[in-house]
Amino acid sequence: MRMKLIYVGLLALCCNSLMAQQDKGKQQKADSLKTGIKPISSIVNKDTERNMGMINIYKNGEKYYFEIPDALLKRELLVTNWLVTVPGGSPKYGGELMNTKTITFEKGFSGKMMLRVVSVVTQADSTNTISKAVANSNINPIAMVFDIKAKGEDGKSSVIDATDFMQKENSFTMLSAEVKSKLAIGAMAADRSYVKSVASYPTNVELKMLRTYSATAAVPKPGAPAAIEAAKIGSAITMEVSTSIFLMPEKAMMPRHFDLRVGYFANSYQPISDTQQNFGPKSFIVRYRLEPKAEDMAKYKRGELVEPKVPIVYYLDPATPKQWRPYLIAGINDWNEAFKAAGFKNAIIGKEWPENDPTMSLEDARYKVLRYLPSDVPNAYGPNIHDPRSGEILQSYIGWYHNVMSLVHDWYMVQASPSDPRARTMKFSDELMGELIRFVSSHEVGHTLGLRHNMGSSSCTPVEKLRDKKWVEAHGHTNSIMDYARFNYVAQPEDSISTAGIMPRINDYDKWAIKWGYAYIDAKDDLEDNKIVSKWVTDSLKANPRLWFGGEGMNFDARCQSEDLGDNSMKASEYGIKNLKYVLAHLPEWTKEDNDLYQNQTKMYLQVATQYARYVGHVVKNIASVYETYKNPDQPGDVYTVTPIETQKEAVAFLNAQVFDTPNWLLDLKILNKIGNPTRNGGVHTVQDRTMQQLFSDRVFNTLNITEQRFGRGNAYSVSEYLADLKTGVWKELKTNTAIDMYRRDVQKAYVNNLFRAVKEAELGTNALGLLFGGPGAEEMLPFTVNTDIASVLAYHLENLRTEILAAAKVATDEDSKSHLLFVANRIKNGLNKRFDSK
Repeated sequence: MRMKLIYVGLLALCCNSLMAQQDKGKQQKADSLKTGIKPISSIVNKDTERNMGMINIYKNGEKYYFEIPDALLKRELLVTNWLVTVPGGSPKYGGELMNTKTITFEKGFSGKMMLRVVSVVTQADSTNTISKAVANSNINPIAMVFDIKAKGEDGKSSVIDATDFMQKENSFTMLSAEVKSKLAIGAMAADRSYVKSVASYPTNVELKMLRTYSATAAVPKPGAPAAIEAAKIGSAITMEVSTSIFLMPEKAMMPRHFDLRVGYFANSYQPISDTQQNFGPKSFIVRYRLEPKAEDMAKYKRGELVEPKVPIVYYLDPATPKQWRPYLIAGINDWNEAFKAAGFKNAIIGKEWPENDPTMSLEDARYKVLRYLPSDVPNAYGPNIHDPRSGEILQSYIGWYHNVMSLVHDWYMVQASPSDPRARTMKFSDELMGELIRFVSSHEVGHTLGLRHNMGSSSCTPVEKLRDKKWVEAHGHTNSIMDYARFNYVAQPEDSISTAGIMPRINDYDKWAIKWGYAYIDAKDDLEDNKIVSKWVTDSLKANPRLWFGGEGMNFDARCQSEDLGDNSMKASEYGIKNLKYVLAHLPEWTKEDNDLYQNQTKMYLQVATQYARYVGHVVKNIASVYETYKNPDQPGDVYTVTPIETQKEAVAFLNAQVFDTPNWLLDLKILNKIGNPTRNGGVHTVQDRTMQQLFSDRVFNTLNITEQRFGRGNAYSVSEYLADLKTGVWKELKTNTAIDMYRRDVQKAYVNNLFRAVKEAELGTNALGLLFGGPGAEEMLPFTVNTDIASVLAYHLENLRTEILAAAKVATDEDSKSHLLFVANRIKNGLNKRFDSK
């Protein structure tokens, strides 16, 4: 009897279930008739190709459908477009990023699915009343609208036709303007373009398209991109591109506030709250989300090293030559020493790409890849893509150009060959080139971790320590690998310093910066977090000034320069020039190769001359330099201080001795007569002329004038004293009555001509046109010297100079010198008469 009752009950349940399914089917049919939205079975059948993941992708013939779950609606998605393969001769390369956008899917009117573009401009916590005003003022634009074609099985997803989205160009999948411009391409040819592959993963979707574009085959105008060979043949080019749709974290990572005293890339938005009394941006640093595992939290807080919940893993492009892979991986893994300062071990891992794993794709946004690019450009770079709400790095890659080896070869040969015999050849051993690749790899990885250049780091090392073998091998020649400090060119051959004291390394500043940015702080909010890490900076800089972040070198602080070394540019450059003389004397021997036709010697002579020009540039920047040291009110001292007068005088003395006194060591005829046509100006003339332009620039005179006003006469280098010091060196023959050689005569003419240019700028502000339109003064910055004493001071200086020149001309016995002096005196007279009606 009991069994019968059970049977009857089960039968009733089955009947009820069947009836429910029938009712559901009837309801779905009714809904379909009413809205036009069909069940998913109308699209997905046994012949449908399926790719299941974050968004299920279905393919029927040439039609593509996205099944978007309701749980994904209004979630922010990062859309990223990449180049995959490009035609031969392209100035852009496969693996390079084109653009990114943030989007959301939302259900809209009349059974539609809307795609919005998200812009993070202002944000307000929903608990604040003002959040209503923010919501009313920041609606995200609707970029695309799709018909909902079907509902998912459980009614909790929507199916849209994504065929046009994938096969046609739109604002989310189109090539970037830069790529179109550099490749000189036009419209996409739809009949020769198609979707190559799709892949959906748990948190991302990867779409790969093959596209053909019309392309110009005409000979380009000067400055325009050269026509690609494929365009010349068929007036079209074909390439592969990919689009990644990446699910951003539902809960944004707690941001760490940006601090000018630590070198991180930053992002910002405008926070708004009810209690605010001012309106300003909230800036936060760009970094990976690095957190201890829950089970290791107690250990981490005790100060024990723990592995992060999710380590940072970089893969090498399988196109990377095998002999360089160990060095590139070592450059990645070197950062683990820095992450120890933040409390983590094995935080970053470099790996070779598993070439036989079909489940992995180089275009999968979840993987961070060092892309090896077959480019003749001597460069490498390390960008990242981050969450605009918090700065969390979501995607990253390193672009590694093959010809970076040419760059590091020339740097190392010119700067380090006096100390390292391995560098005295045109082809380095794999071991030496590998060491150089390793340091560049570490530098670029630093950028992908969020770190900016620290051009001021090398200035924290006393110059004489760079020649102290024990000290420099222990501490390194620069305190940060994020500096452009390259190699220790100050070390002399007799110092016997090994590569430990010559090559850059991840050093104290880098460890400190990683600790500041990545140490996990269990703060209640970002404001509490900011109080903690801000105090770290103040306390750490007080204890160790070598942790100073000097910025990108874009200001006029002489301590913050690229390619320089040490705390004194003049001393460092003197040592550098001494080494260049050593290199130049050995170039014929070191560059000799069979059937070379002096190409090697020509190339390396130009590298020597370029390095000499760098040293001169480092010195020039000390003149009219202002030190900028960011501080908070708890730190003593001023943010802005003038460069000491004695330092600026030392710079002028260096230029008089090393530049304006003819650098005959660069004029070795045994070399020049084999590599340089005498119909063209050489490097010496170019450096002298450029230096004179910089010394008499509007920026220099303006800064000298302003610093004297602010800091007072006697505390700042005055314009009159500056001109007197320059004249002493450039015009020393006026006192010695010695012959003036051809190079010196050119320098003296340049002196007068550039002074008149400066007078004109001070009178009329003509520099403004250069700034706007890229003329000779384009590098200068506002304000100008108009309506200041500069024009009168310069005119008075020229008057006095003319008097001295005429006196020297009377006693000159050398005809060339005499005619030169009379010519210049007349030039000054005519120039002053034209402007001031002077006699």
